[in-house]
Amino acid sequence: MNRKRVAWRYGIWVFLMMLGTFSVAQTTTSITSKTTAQPLILQDGDRVVFLGNSLLENDVLHGYLELALTTRFPDRNVTFRNIGWSGDNVFGDARSYFTNPPTPYELLMKQITEAKPTVVFVAYGGVEAQEGEAGVSRFTDGLNKLLDKIEELSAKAVLLSPIPVLSSIDAAPRNANLQRYATVIASTAAARDARYVDIFNPMQEAKSKGAITDNDIHLNEAGYYHLAMALEKGLGWPARNEVVAIDYAQRSTSSPNAKIRSAKQKTDTLKFTLDEKYLPLPIPKESTVELAQALRIAGLKKGYYTLTAEGTLVAVASASQWAKGVNITQGPSFTQANQLRDLIRKKNEIFFHQYRPHNRTYIVGFRSYEQGRHAEGLKELGLIVTWLEGQISLHRMPTPQTYELTPLK
Repeated sequence: MNRKRVAWRYGIWVFLMMLGTFSVAQTTTSITSKTTAQPLILQDGDRVVFLGNSLLENDVLHGYLELALTTRFPDRNVTFRNIGWSGDNVFGDARSYFTNPPTPYELLMKQITEAKPTVVFVAYGGVEAQEGEAGVSRFTDGLNKLLDKIEELSAKAVLLSPIPVLSSIDAAPRNANLQRYATVIASTAAARDARYVDIFNPMQEAKSKGAITDNDIHLNEAGYYHLAMALEKGLGWPARNEVVAIDYAQRSTSSPNAKIRSAKQKTDTLKFTLDEKYLPLPIPKESTVELAQALRIAGLKKGYYTLTAEGTLVAVASASQWAKGVNITQGPSFTQANQLRDLIRKKNEIFFHQYRPHNRTYIVGFRSYEQGRHAEGLKELGLIVTWLEGQISLHRMPTPQTYELTPLK
């Protein structure tokens, strides 16, 4: 076998696949621009439902998507239900049980209805894309039927593209199919006047910022952190990385949320209060920090300065570094955000066990005559979910923090 000829042919084939992928991406972008004119605004009393495959189900372990949406509207009572299901498609095939009826599709419809949504984030296409061009028509029909159900419930749909395969081996043909299905989703959203968010390209770019998957397909903690950021941008929300600038010499600040309380030249100390609009997203471990809040303090004398809040160390940097800007990645706000994230993850875990009990066939299925007594326990889990939602409402509002900058001695 002539290896050079095979390599040459393979190179041309990869180039054509990449060219096709680029073309699809351009089409998707032009469609997207028509459906995202205004930022998504969540209203008081909204019920947001995450519906899709493992992309959404796995965030039960991380909580970043719900945390992002919760902290953006801390003054509103918005609740969430994650009914994502690994391996699922628009027909609910992965939701199969021995109990029949309901069929997997009937169970999908039932679960959407019982979630009582007002806003539904729909993330399908990743599984269906494995069928390639041959499956496009069936997927389109199934997606429209699913969206008909969401409209029937008087809920708004937000359609997400699939994310790319992030491996370096055999990724081009698979990603070409994923982009093809992303175009179908974008076109469907435009035709139905629904919102579409491209997360394929942002997650492709996030790959350069460190490991964001466990197996080139399923996102890890850092992956969901970047996905939450991509989702916020796609929904039309401003970036979280606000820069707060303080001029120590002039006793002035650029941000209406920052107020100087005292600036003593004799001791080179500065005390100020920062009233943040919303809590930050906790920075994942071993992640490239670029989206945290930045604090810039000009006019300091040469030396190193320590920033604390409520006696807790926040950052240490030189006067020149403070003048350029220092990323704030810890402190009371991050502590509160982590507590909120823990509450969200616990709530979602308990809800998962309520709507997907391990012994469903024995508890509510055709063998419920054996363990049906445990059905009452599922209702009690619902009470715990409601209680945790109350705790979430108590922790989602940021509180003003007083910071103090002092020379490091």
